[in-house]
Amino acid sequence: MTIRDTPLKDAYIIEPKVFSDDRGYFFESHNQEKTKNTILESYNWVQENESKSTKGVLRGLHFQKGNYSQAKLVRVILGKVFDVAVDLRKDSPSFGKWHGVILSEENKHQFLVPRGFAHGFLVLSDVAVFSYKCDNFYAPEHDSGIRYDDIELNINWPLDEKLFLLSQKDSELDNFKNSHKF
Repeated sequence: MTIRDTPLKDAYIIEPKVFSDDRGYFFESHNQEKTKNTILESYNWVQENESKSTKGVLRGLHFQKGNYSQAKLVRVILGKVFDVAVDLRKDSPSFGKWHGVILSEENKHQFLVPRGFAHGFLVLSDVAVFSYKCDNFYAPEHDSGIRYDDIELNINWPLDEKLFLLSQKDSELDNFKNSHKF
């Protein structure tokens, strides 16, 4: 496993060691013993979620407030997405910055999104199955988010916006300026 820095403080790309041959592939998506003495050692994953979406679905940018904040370790099982994290921590050197990464069934990369970040993704393939481990349980009353098209963040989504499919909730999210900060 290789852990790579991103431009966002405390957010990392995890590249697993993949064993493949003409029969398929195998890799460990999580191994507590092998994460000792790495940034991953400090996380206790308590919930794992999976979603299936079609091309153009944009989910996010989501986060939970206060003591219900969640770190996420995200990956794609099937398909390809553009995954985005936004640093909402006021004291962070990367506050207000975003970073996007391609996660796919081919590259098998994982993105570690710490607490205090907003997170979202855009499906680039016909279908995508997305998995994410969380270090805190979902608490709907503390759920919040930021608009995907916030002018201040200026996220460069890699599909034409006319193709985006959003939930009613995501289309009504507030902008970065008015959103909760950590």
